[in-house]
Amino acid sequence: MAVYTDITDEDLAGLLADYDLGAALSFKGIVEGIQNSNFLLETETGRYFLTVYERGVQAEDLPYFLGLTRWLSEHGFPCATPIVDRQDRMLKTMRGKPCALVSYLLGLSVRRPGVAHCREAGESLAALHLAGAGFPMHRENDLGHAVWAGLFAPLRDAAEGLKPGLAATIEADLALLAARWPADLPQGVIHADYFPDNVFFQGGKFAAAFDFYFACNDALAYDVAVALNAWCFEPDGSFNITSARALLSGYESRRPLSDAERRALPILAHGAAMRFFLTRLYDWGTTPAGALVRPKDPLEYERKLAVHRSSPDLVLFGNGA
Repeated sequence: MAVYTDITDEDLAGLLADYDLGAALSFKGIVEGIQNSNFLLETETGRYFLTVYERGVQAEDLPYFLGLTRWLSEHGFPCATPIVDRQDRMLKTMRGKPCALVSYLLGLSVRRPGVAHCREAGESLAALHLAGAGFPMHRENDLGHAVWAGLFAPLRDAAEGLKPGLAATIEADLALLAARWPADLPQGVIHADYFPDNVFFQGGKFAAAFDFYFACNDALAYDVAVALNAWCFEPDGSFNITSARALLSGYESRRPLSDAERRALPILAHGAAMRFFLTRLYDWGTTPAGALVRPKDPLEYERKLAVHRSSPDLVLFGNGA
């Protein structure tokens, strides 16, 4: 089970004593995720999620993540919102580890997004960017383009083990990305992990977003590129231009892209594919043996890299071509 901290009845009662949520009625671990311990809690006042932060999330970043979701919720964007205790504290401790209670969200993620889902995803991502404007805290993107070469260096042999010759190909990609990465694009709060499994729908409409543990300040168009890769590739590895046009159309219905942002989409999408290839490659060899959920296959994003490498203008669909 992807639950690494054993919480006793006494631990839970001690936590709830700081809140006005009533007594616990049920409490169970969630067999999802590979980094943190997650639990579904039902009390006399409702349902909540409890996350105990185990690995991959720095404790010093948690005030940003929790503060951001509180800000977004207060500015009309539906997301998993931190529950504060009687002293207005969002961050707590469980067994010596940081933890937080957040609101329970209704909805379902979609495994195979259709065109309509992609439009909703684009529109909701723009809504997130607009709601995040003015958030007073700042966090650099610690998985941005500046760190990719250093992240890959110790993983070179792992890449070669996946596919002979892949290491040299990735190094060539990294050199191209470093040379062509755009500057001076509009900046703001980004989700940085806006995948279908982090978005809920109800009745085919966007309902809420969650898992903001990669959120940071970066180019807004980079977040669009992450979403294009996540939502608009088919299982056979082909890029669905119809879905991509729908996603971008939804986004621009709320926040039109500048000409510079549009021109930058090909290199941003290539870079976004690199980011997820590298982190999946890292996770492939470091996920704890006790996690029931296997790490995601890095070769999925290697195939996306190949598409961007061979057809660098593929994502320039939004101009009506």
